[in-house]
Amino acid sequence: MFTLALGLTMSARAQVKTEVPPPVPGAKPVTVEHIKVHGTSLEGNLEGDDVDREVIVFLPPGYATDRNQRYPVVYALHGYSIGAQQWTQEIHVPQTIEGAFAQGAQNMIIVLPDSKTVHNGSMYSSSVTTGDFEQFIAHDVVAYIDAHYRTIPVRSSRGLVGHSMGGYGVSRIGMRHPDVFGSLYIMSPCCLSPRGAGPAQPNPANDKALETLKSPADSASLPSGLRTQLASAAAWSPNPKKPPLYLDLAIENGTVRPDVVAKWAANAPLAFIDQYIQNLKQYRAISLDVGDQDNLRVDTAKLHEVLDTYGVANTFEIYSGTHTSAVADRFQNHVMPFFGKNLCSGKNCK
Repeated sequence: MFTLALGLTMSARAQVKTEVPPPVPGAKPVTVEHIKVHGTSLEGNLEGDDVDREVIVFLPPGYATDRNQRYPVVYALHGYSIGAQQWTQEIHVPQTIEGAFAQGAQNMIIVLPDSKTVHNGSMYSSSVTTGDFEQFIAHDVVAYIDAHYRTIPVRSSRGLVGHSMGGYGVSRIGMRHPDVFGSLYIMSPCCLSPRGAGPAQPNPANDKALETLKSPADSASLPSGLRTQLASAAAWSPNPKKPPLYLDLAIENGTVRPDVVAKWAANAPLAFIDQYIQNLKQYRAISLDVGDQDNLRVDTAKLHEVLDTYGVANTFEIYSGTHTSAVADRFQNHVMPFFGKNLCSGKNCK
C-alpha cells in the first residue's frame, strides 16, 4: 500500500461513536436547514460526482425574529468516509452548537457542506477527476451562503474548521484563501507530510479488482484501503486520458511511479507551507488540536512547529483522546468559543 494514504486509512477506520457532552440547561434551539448548493467548480468532473451538493445550515436562536441582525459564519469540513449528515452525528449538532451558545459563545451561522465523493472523499483538492472542491468550499458555498442568509460578508467574519480530512482541507484552503477566511481551526489533520512509497509488493488481487471496474462507482465493492488510494489519486494524480477511473496510482502492477509519488508529495501541506507564510500571517487566529492517542499527533505537532518557526501566531493543544473520541466536546467547548472570540460581529467588520 502506498504509505501516504496510511494516515487517511487509519483515520477513516476511526470514524466511530464519540463521547458527547451533556446538554446545557436552558440552551435555546437553533434552526436547521438542509439545502442544495450548485457547485459550478465541480461541473464536468470525470468521475461523475454530483455537482449539486447537500449543505446543512444551523441558524442561531433569534435569527427568524431579529431581521436586522447579521451574523459571522463558520464553515465546518467533514472527514474521509463520511458526508455532511454523518458529520452532524460525529460532532453531535445541533446539541453542541446550542450548548456553546448557552455557555456564552456569540451567535453565529454554522455551515456543513458535503464533499464526499465516489471514492469516499474529495481531499478538498482541485482535480479534473473529482472537480475543484477547494474552489467549491472557498467560493461556491461561501457565495451561496452570503447571497441567501444574513451574513457579514467579509473575511474577518468567516471561520473555517475541519477534522481529519477536513483538517487537511482547512490547512490547504486556509493557506491559499486568506482573502476569504479570517480564522482557522485545524482538528486532527490527516495527510500533512509527503511520504515515499513503501516496498512495491505485487498485489494480484488488487490488480484484478481494478481491472474489473467499468466506472468509478464500481469501486464501492473494493477494500477500504484501496478505496482510500483511489480517493487520493483522484484528487492528486488525475489523468483525463485514463478511463474509467481517470487517475494514476502511485504503485501500478507492483512498480512505483516516481512521477505520481512527486505529485502526491506536492499536495502535502508540510511540503508547500513555506510558500504561504505571508498568507497565514493574515489570519487573526489559528488553532490546532489533536488527541494524545491519535497517530496524527506527530504531524500536527510538526505543523505547529513550522508556524512557530515563521512567527505565525497559533495555539496548539494535545488533549486526552483518540482520533474521534472527543470531537463533539472539542466542537462545543473549544471550536465554537474560539470562533466566538475571533470572528468579527460588529458593524465595522472588514
